Amino acid sequence: MYLEARVWSLASIPARPERLFAGTDMGIFRWDEPTARWVRLPSPMEDVWAVAIDPANPDRLIAGTRPAGFWQSRDAGENWEAMSAPGISQFSEVNMGPTRVTQILFDPVDAGTVWAGVEIGSVYRSRDNGQTWERKDQGLVSGDVHGLAVIPLPGGGKAVLATTNRGLHRSENDGESWELQSLPSPWPYTRGVVPRADNSGVVFLANGNGPPGNDGFLLRSRDHGRSWEDARLPGPLDSTVWCIATDASDPMLVFVCTNLGELFRSTDGGESWQRLPHVFGELRALHWRRLPAGTRRAAHSVTRPTLKAAQMGWAPA
Repeated sequence: MYLEARVWSLASIPARPERLFAGTDMGIFRWDEPTARWVRLPSPMEDVWAVAIDPANPDRLIAGTRPAGFWQSRDAGENWEAMSAPGISQFSEVNMGPTRVTQILFDPVDAGTVWAGVEIGSVYRSRDNGQTWERKDQGLVSGDVHGLAVIPLPGGGKAVLATTNRGLHRSENDGESWELQSLPSPWPYTRGVVPRADNSGVVFLANGNGPPGNDGFLLRSRDHGRSWEDARLPGPLDSTVWCIATDASDPMLVFVCTNLGELFRSTDGGESWQRLPHVFGELRALHWRRLPAGTRRAAHSVTRPTLKAAQMGWAPA
């Protein structure tokens, strides 16, 4: 992968720990862990903003593009075919630019249901495992949709959460209608929304004053997304909180980043946070996963130690 490629989305699945997929502005790539190499996958897609793996079939992928469109692969990304989404717009007159699919999410409660967010477009729902899509926007105060989450509710049922530039929306009727939620923040802009990976009802929400912004909050819900509180990232923050990364192999380990590269880690499920020392440039995707022993069999630049000059014994004359 070209070092200056912009990575919009990352996806992996425990059933295939040797693989990681990346949606980028140069197409879609697969990371092969044993050889520690990125491989560009041939496809008709040029700018891939979202990619998701079918939890029932690790070789089946759904990808979303800019301009907005849906594609699927049944052979781990080797071949792709377009999916039907009648009426989906490829150009937005709001920002006078192409639309893009910001997230694709396989529903963890209802098998066969898949969700997608389109910026600037709406929420789209498929009830045939992604073969066809329909727009679901009743009650949304904005079609600028960024993130989606499906939260199983105690006693059955689910809540679907959708983030937009004008706030967080909630649906408890499978997306047929949406209600704007109250948040303890001066900023309506919301981005990633991710449940902690233990079905505890804890949900994290990224918030700030726009992309990239100069202020942000991580909000937390303890009641399946009904009410929210400040999770108190160590600040001040210099941009909008953007991504949240969790994994079921260790639900207590959570990573969060801001749009301009600040990175935070929690080892107690979000009760406390540590600001990590390295500040990256722009960050648009964040992902962590646990690798079984023996999966990685080659060194690469991420794991190969990089020493500073002083650590190598160098000193100025």
